[in-house]
Amino acid sequence: MPQIAQLAETFSSQIFWLLVFFGITFFLIGRGMVPKVMSTVALRDKQIEDDLAAAQAARDAADEQEEAWRAAENENRAQAQALIGEAKAKAAAATEAKLAKAQERLDAQLAAAEAEIEAARNSAMTEIESVAAEATQDIVARLAGAKVDKRTARSAVKKALANG
Repeated sequence: MPQIAQLAETFSSQIFWLLVFFGITFFLIGRGMVPKVMSTVALRDKQIEDDLAAAQAARDAADEQEEAWRAAENENRAQAQALIGEAKAKAAAATEAKLAKAQERLDAQLAAAEAEIEAARNSAMTEIESVAAEATQDIVARLAGAKVDKRTARSAVKKALANG
C-alpha cells in the first residue's frame, strides 16, 4: 500500500504544521482574545456587583423612608384619635348639658302639672265634700226628719272620707 509508505514521509511535516498552527492559534486566541474576553467578563461582573450594591442601598433607603413614614403615619393617627376623643368628650358634655336643661324644663312642667292636678283634686274633693254634705243633709232630713246644719254634715263627711 503506497499510502502507508507515504505516511512516514508526510508524518513529520504534518506534525510540524500542526504545531505551527496550534502555536499561532494559542497566541492569537490564548494571549490576545482570551484576556480581552476575561477583562470584559470581569468588568461585567464588577458592574453587576455595583448594580446589586446600589439596589441594596436603594432598598435600605426605601425601607428607612417607609419606616419613617409609618412612624409619622402612626403619630398622625394617634393625634387624630386624640382629636376624635376630645371632640366626642366635648359633644358628650354639650349633650349632657342640653339634657340637663331639658330635664329641668320637664321637671318644672311636671311640677306645674302636679300642682294643677293637686289643685284640681282639692277642688274636686271640696266639691265632692259639699255635694256629699248636701246629700247627707237631704238623706237625714228625709229618713230621720231631722235637720242637720252644714257644718255638722261637712264634719261627718270628712270623717267618713278620711276613714274610707
